[in-house]
This record gives sequence, structure tokens and C-alpha cells, in this order.
Amino acid sequence: MKWKLHYAWIILFVTFAALSAVQGIRLSFGAFIEPWENQFSLDRGTISLISALSFVVYGISQPIAGRLIDRFGARTILLYSTLLVGLSMMFTQWVTSPWQLFLLYGVIASIGVGGASNVAASVIITNWFNEKRGVAFGFLEAGFSVGQMVMVPVSLFFIQWFDWKMAVAVFALFLLIIIFPVLVLLLRNHPAEKGLHPIGGSREEENASSQIASASKLPVRGIFRSRNFWFLLLPFFICGFTTTGLMDTHLIPFTQLCGFSTTVTGSAISLLAAFNTLGTLLSGFIADRWSSRKFLATLYLLRAVSIGFLIVFVSDPELLLFFVAHPSLLILFSISFGLVDFATVAPTQLLATQHFKNYSMGLVMGWLFLSHQAGSALGAYLPGMIFEQTGHYTLAFYVSVFLLVGAAVLNLLLPESVKATSHEKACTE
Repeated sequence: MKWKLHYAWIILFVTFAALSAVQGIRLSFGAFIEPWENQFSLDRGTISLISALSFVVYGISQPIAGRLIDRFGARTILLYSTLLVGLSMMFTQWVTSPWQLFLLYGVIASIGVGGASNVAASVIITNWFNEKRGVAFGFLEAGFSVGQMVMVPVSLFFIQWFDWKMAVAVFALFLLIIIFPVLVLLLRNHPAEKGLHPIGGSREEENASSQIASASKLPVRGIFRSRNFWFLLLPFFICGFTTTGLMDTHLIPFTQLCGFSTTVTGSAISLLAAFNTLGTLLSGFIADRWSSRKFLATLYLLRAVSIGFLIVFVSDPELLLFFVAHPSLLILFSISFGLVDFATVAPTQLLATQHFKNYSMGLVMGWLFLSHQAGSALGAYLPGMIFEQTGHYTLAFYVSVFLLVGAAVLNLLLPESVKATSHEKACTE
């Protein structure tokens, strides 16, 4: 018998490519901080406000995107969101004043980024995968880190050798000429559109599941009365604060402040993204086989330890000099933080599909990622303001460690899902 690739894997790869491109561009924001400061005579706090605004808009768009996905389908939302980001990047190269930057990057592009995000992608994966969903979520989330690994060095390269306008022009052309046409040709909402079944379920099982879900679907307000939802949502808020908020926005300017060269910084960011990819892929694999709540608590505690590593060196001038003189220490941080960076998303998504399967998955994911982006907005803005007041990021790092320990505790308060409990018993027998 000839082995045939299920089209679900093509769907996964195409969605992965879209998220890698769009989210990679978003995660390259830190590379533009200094160029925009110089171009528009802005301070670090104002630039951080642009990032915070983008996260707020991104976050607010998440539950709205969930509603639109329920009505128009995830494919349509992902398509037009990618197109919107591409057009926004194209026009960004021609801005002449800060308010235009706030409007194009902070608002318009961020609406597109919100549509081309985990909310649409999660619905697509849920439609195509009844089994191996944790692996699929992990692979999908790896798109963020792969995008970061590629786009950040590309940004730094074009900014250093040309200017920031060339960087955003390249991003725009990549989205408009390559990614958007690929999505149009290959992306589909449901297996039925290709005459297929989802992975892990026949057509009869899929229809039965859909009927049951429709019959038992509960009002979205019900999730806010569930403490389990808050035990999932609040840690995800902290996740956004410490990753896309703090590190993805301020790690590059932090390393520049310490005195690391562009080459060392670029290498550190690339390694962080590379190990982020590895950690995210492993996360999906582990989430299918172990308690997701215990796994999440472990990830948050390890992230706290990695940020504590930075605190050790920035808290003393002599240790800071030692830190800068030994770039391998920055590389070590990048590897350790990368392994636990986006690794939290797959088990969070899996827990959401297990605990809230009787609700609209688009809306549940939308509210979860709204909390993540709200945390990201605060994590982008607050450290920038702390830096303006103190001249360093030490206090921001202490706050992050405290929050991460709290996130771990909240995740441990979650009950085990029935599916996870039965799987653990099967593994031990």
C-alpha cells in the first residue's frame, strides 16, 4: 500500500507559514525601537506606548475575531487579516510623523495581526484534527518562534545595512506576493470541503460530535462564572506580560543597553527563537501525554528561573561587566528562556478544548488570547516606563518573576480534565 499524506498536514503547514510570517513581523518590533526613536525624536516610553497600543488592539480583536470566525469561517478571517497586515506594512514605509506610526502599526496592522492569530488557527486545527491535536497545536505555535527566528535577524540586517523603511517594504512584499496567494490556493476550513474526514475521526463521528456540541452549546457568559476559566486566563495574561510584552519588546534594547554588539544580540535572538521552536514542538508532544496543568506550572516556574538569571547580573555593576564580557551567558539565557517561551500555548489551548468544549471555541480562544494580549500590552508599556524612570529594567524583571510564580500556583489549582486523567492512567498501566 502506498502511503498518502492526509491533507490536514498541508492545512497545518499552510497555517504555520501564515502565522510565522505575520507574527514574526509583529515580534520584530524591538528591532525598530532605536530607529524610530532617532527618526521621529521619540523617547523609549513613547515607543513602548506604540507597542502597548498594538497589543491592546490585538487583544480586543481576539473575541471579535472569534465571532467573525463563527460567522464567516476561519479561512476568510485569516486570508483578509494577512492581506491587511501586508498593506499596512507597505504604507508604513512612507510615514512622516509619529501619529501615522501609531495609526498604521498600532491600530490597522494590529487588527490584521489579531485576525491572523491563534484564534483562527486553533479553530482550523480543531476542525482538521480529532487526534494528535496537541502535536498540531505545538507545531502551530512553533510558527511564532520560527517567524521570530527569521524576521528579527532580517529586520536587524536591513536596518543596519539600509534603513528601517527597507525592512518594512520587504515584509510587505513577502506577505502580499507569497503568503497571501498560498493561503488562497491551499487553505480550507473543513475536511468536507476536500471530501475527507478529520484525522482521528470518521464522517459519522464528526457529524455526531457536531450535533452534540450544537445541542449543548452554552452561553459565553457561563465561562466567566467558572473559576477554572480564571485559573487558565490569569496565567495566560502573565504569559503575555513576560514573553511578547517584556522580552520580545525589550530584550533587544536591553542587550544594547548592556553593551552587547549587534552581532551578539542578533545571534542571541536567533537562538532564543530556535530553542523556542524546539520547546514549542516538544510542548505539544508532552501535552498529549502528560497533565497539561502540571506541565504549565513547571513551564512558568522555569521561566521565572531564567529571568532570575538576568536579575543576578544586572543587580551588581561588576557582575554586569562580567556578563557583557562573556556573551555566552547571554546565549545561555536565550536558550533557557527560549525553551519555555511559547511552550505554554499548546497546553493552554489543549486545556481550553477539554474544559470548555461545550462553548463556542472561537469565543473561548478569543477571550483567552485577549487576556494574553492585555498582558502583552502591559508587559510592553510598563517596563518602558520603568526604564524612563530608573534607567534600567531590573524592577521589571523582579515583577515578572513574582507574577510567574503566581501563574504556576493558579494552574495547579485547575482540576485534571477527564481526558487527561484517563490518558495518564493508560500510560501507567
